[in-house]
Amino acid sequence: MNVSHVGERCYSEDDLLDHLMVTGELGFDRACTDAHLPHAVQMILDTVPTLEMATPPSVTKEEYDHQNQLQWFMPDEYKEMDIAKYVLDLCQIDMELQRVGQELLLYQERGLFGMLKYLKYLVDVMRDNDIIWGVGRGSSTASYVLFLIGVHRINSIYYDLPIDEFLR
Repeated sequence: MNVSHVGERCYSEDDLLDHLMVTGELGFDRACTDAHLPHAVQMILDTVPTLEMATPPSVTKEEYDHQNQLQWFMPDEYKEMDIAKYVLDLCQIDMELQRVGQELLLYQERGLFGMLKYLKYLVDVMRDNDIIWGVGRGSSTASYVLFLIGVHRINSIYYDLPIDEFLR
C-alpha cells in the first residue's frame, strides 16, 4: 500500500491480488493509478475462472496412480531402448545372467520396465553433470539390475542378497 500526495491510501496490483487471494474479495476502493486498475482486474478475471474449475478428479486414486506410472518424462531414446537387452549385455558370467533374468521377469510382471528406463536416464544425467549420489540404501541394494544400471554400488550377488529383500 502507498499513500498519495493528498494522503489517500492506494493499492498496487500486487496489493489487490494479495487481498483477493487471502479474502476472496476485492475490498479496496481504488488502485494507485487508473492505468493499474484495468490490468489488475484483468489478472483477477484470468485467475478466478481457473480457481473455479478446480474440481476433484473423476478417477479413483488407484486409476490415477496407474495412469501416471505409465508416463515417464524422458528423452525418446530412453523410452524406446530395450532395457532388458541393455542389462543382459552388461552381464559377464552365467551367475549374473541367471540373476538378471530372474529379476527382469519380476520387474516385467510388475510393469516396471518404464521405471528401469527412467532410472537409466536419471543415472546418465547425474553422471553427465557430475552429480554425486549415495552408494546404496535400503532394500534397493538387493537388486542386481539396479546395480548394473548404476543406481547403487552394492553388488547383491557378491553379498548374497536375495531378490526377495527388494520386492517385499
